[in-house]
Amino acid sequence: MMAWQIRPDWQFEPELSKCSEVEVRFTAADDGTTLVELEHRHMERHGAGWSKMHGQVNSGWPGVMELFAAKADEGV
Repeated sequence: MMAWQIRPDWQFEPELSKCSEVEVRFTAADDGTTLVELEHRHMERHGAGWSKMHGQVNSGWPGVMELFAAKADEGV
């Protein structure tokens, strides 16, 4: 798990109580593959503007996960 230390104006947020959390879980599947789950939670901690940021971030994670999967498939 890591803190998402970026404010709704896309600047660094040093105060952890105002940050959301990103957790990535890796689980071995029975077929020999790995299930990767990403959870971005507590967006409301960012305060004013968090709802807009939530939409922007949520639309970006699928692309990040696709790139990650492609690299994993390459064996990188």
